[in-house]
Amino acid sequence: MNGKPDPADLVLLGVVIGVRGLNGDLRIKSFTADPEDLAAYGPLWDEAGEVSYRLKVTGEVKGHLIARIKGVSNRTAAETLKGLKLHISRSALPNPEEDEFYHSDLIGLQAVTTSGEVLGTVSAVEDFGAGDVLEVAGGPYKGLVVPFTKEVVPEVDLEIGTVTVDPPDGLLEPPEDEAKETE
Repeated sequence: MNGKPDPADLVLLGVVIGVRGLNGDLRIKSFTADPEDLAAYGPLWDEAGEVSYRLKVTGEVKGHLIARIKGVSNRTAAETLKGLKLHISRSALPNPEEDEFYHSDLIGLQAVTTSGEVLGTVSAVEDFGAGDVLEVAGGPYKGLVVPFTKEVVPEVDLEIGTVTVDPPDGLLEPPEDEAKETE
């Protein structure tokens, strides 16, 4: 074995969102429970599992990590890494607790209401400060964002590939400006 991970076994842990300064520092959005743990799992990989990166966290600013990648020593080199998604092999991560999920496990699941209506497919998991939300695309509700709470999403079935949504009042109603257009 050449030591490269299977791309199907990779879990997204962070993404390079920008650069800072002239010495190759990167701004990274971490998806780990403790953002600074991003570097604790060992080498991180690109999404193809072809290139590995050794990361050293040097600080945190406005909710993002400041870090260096071995071999990147100037702003020009750092700029080429913008948008780089950083992954780790699933085997390097602890198993999630009951009712905990890795974001990558949720993306691609079909969202279905408790009454059986197909809402679409989970396209992203975001946290804008008030807790995780699921973005659902490809269904009848454009721009659907579902709070990822036990009350609103009472069941996640990874084997079947579904998340069950118990929509609170108003979730599946079009915004007022869209409702007026249809009247």
